[in-house]
Amino acid sequence: MSNATLTNLLDYLYGTLTPSNMRWVGEHLIEYARKEEEAPLQKPFTMEEIDAMLDEAERDFEAGEFLTHDEVFHRHKEALSV
Repeated sequence: MSNATLTNLLDYLYGTLTPSNMRWVGEHLIEYARKEEEAPLQKPFTMEEIDAMLDEAERDFEAGEFLTHDEVFHRHKEALSV
């Protein structure tokens, strides 16, 4: 994003946010930026790793260790209500 665009965004926020809203936005942006900077870089999986994951998933499926669509949906719904 260009400096001009960022400056325009700042000017807009200065004109529309209260001081407490500015602090809130600033704190959240800083927190998010820290998490992004500290997050370990994801390296791509190798074909061997992908094959191993698929083999494990196939074994689990054959052993009956899987969730039905309804079970997945129910867990998702529970997670959202927490």
